[in-house]
Amino acid sequence: MTYNITLIPGDGIGPDISDATRKCVDATGVKINWDVQEAGSDVVEKYGTPLPDGVIESIKKNKVAIKGPITTPIGTGFRSVNVAMRHKLDLFACVRPCKSYKGVRSRYQNIDLVIVRENTEDLYAGIEFEVGSKAAKDIIELCETNTKKKIRPDSGISIKPISKTGTERIVKYAFEYALKYNRKKVTAVSKANIMKFTDGLFFDVARTVAKKYDGKIEYEERLVDNMCMQLVQKPELYDIMVLPNLYGDILSDLCAGLVGGLGVAPGANIGDGCALFEPTHGSAPKYKGLNKVNPVAMILSGVLMLRYLGEEKAADRLESAVASVIAEGKYVTYDLKPMPTDPTAVGTSQMADAICEKLM
Repeated sequence: MTYNITLIPGDGIGPDISDATRKCVDATGVKINWDVQEAGSDVVEKYGTPLPDGVIESIKKNKVAIKGPITTPIGTGFRSVNVAMRHKLDLFACVRPCKSYKGVRSRYQNIDLVIVRENTEDLYAGIEFEVGSKAAKDIIELCETNTKKKIRPDSGISIKPISKTGTERIVKYAFEYALKYNRKKVTAVSKANIMKFTDGLFFDVARTVAKKYDGKIEYEERLVDNMCMQLVQKPELYDIMVLPNLYGDILSDLCAGLVGGLGVAPGANIGDGCALFEPTHGSAPKYKGLNKVNPVAMILSGVLMLRYLGEEKAADRLESAVASVIAEGKYVTYDLKPMPTDPTAVGTSQMADAICEKLM
């Protein structure tokens, strides 16, 4: 079978790590027609936008995409190209596994956590009102009328929507993921003791969904501040965490820190019949075109993509190849050496070549 997959190289270091990822995925033997699409700050002059219509059309057609990091240019009207793509495609589930690999510097070992983050609601819905605007003044007046609480007149306003529908589908996704990959526990995380009608709703709906999996998957709840402390003190107690958008963004970086950083942290954005895979780190423009940076996060995103396609054996082989090259420590980029100044560090493409050799 041949898969049609949209490839968005992105900008900054994106093209370097996208080339490395494409090379490694192809080396598994899975047949792919790559539909290469341009997006990001580098294409604004050409298309008049960092997110040309053709990108979304390609993903809708192919149903599967993988992208490098994208810089959102200042002054374009986009809050975030990445967020815009998730909203346009209704990619409601952001999945970020955080797993220890031997050879990656970290204070922790044997970490195997999965963040399942709601991707379309919460404070990232982009509903904001500028300080001094008529809309902000109207909301301040409305709040004072209905709650008797005063908001300073020089306040900017952000709206935090959390719905039953959005919560139900993300929590269900977390439980179904647990069943599919033989995980044991789902922990719902929010700040329900303070935000009772939003975060409280998140817990209420999560409990209802959890009852359908009673006896199959353990369920528990944690407040987000306590969860941060728990993850630093005893991460081995946790498995899958399901969270609203903002908390999921924050805790996914915390969990990446437990396993050595964003350089080894892959990501997936999943919707109904559509998926977009990407590393969780940024575009690092200062390293653009230098063949210097670590490609592991994007290659592991390719592993997630192969699993999504049902190519489990190919995914296992690619992940094992990545793990082997990191563990050996010979053909790795500077950040994966014991000292970043190690002169034996190799470039992005050379590390990809070493991974490919393991697949032969």
